[in-house]
Amino acid sequence: MNESSNIDQLESKIFWDGAALRQQLADLQQRGQKIVFTNGCFDILHRGHVEYLCRARDLGDFLVLGLNSDDSVRELKGPGRPIQPMEDRIRILAGLFCLDFLIPFSESTPEALLSILKPDIHTKGGDYKPEALPEAAVVQSYGGQVIILPFLEGRSSSKIIERSRLKPESERN
Repeated sequence: MNESSNIDQLESKIFWDGAALRQQLADLQQRGQKIVFTNGCFDILHRGHVEYLCRARDLGDFLVLGLNSDDSVRELKGPGRPIQPMEDRIRILAGLFCLDFLIPFSESTPEALLSILKPDIHTKGGDYKPEALPEAAVVQSYGGQVIILPFLEGRSSSKIIERSRLKPESERN
C-alpha cells in the first residue's frame, strides 16, 4: 500500500500560482464544466463552513477556494488572528471532498485573483450583500455570476473563539 497517496491527493488540490490554476480551470471550462469560486479566512473550521462549501459546490462541477493569507486575516479580523497558520488551514480544507482546488491570496478581497481565474460563479455567505462586494464588478466584467448562499445562524469562528475563552461556571468567582 502506498502510504503517501492520500497526502499526494491532498497536495494536488493546492495551487500556489494563479496562472497555473487558471490554465487548469480554462481547460475544464472549455469542456463545458462550470467553475464555482469562494473565498475566506476559514480560521477555525466549523459546521457553517462545511455546509456553505457543500452548497457552493452544488452550484457547479468544480469548487475553488481562495484562502486569505495570515497577513490578510490579521488585517480583516484583528490582532491574535489567525488562530491557525495558513499552511495548516489550507491542508485541513484540502481534506474536504467538496473542495477541488485551493489557492492562497494576500489581499483583503479576492478581486485580483478573480480577474485571473475567471470562474463562472462567485459565491459568498448570506451575511454579505452582492452590491457591497468589491469583487462583484470584476466577476460581472467577464460575464460571471455572483450568488449569495444562506447563512447558518449562530456559526462563526469568532463566536467559537469567544466561547472558548469563557471559564466554565464552576470555575467563575
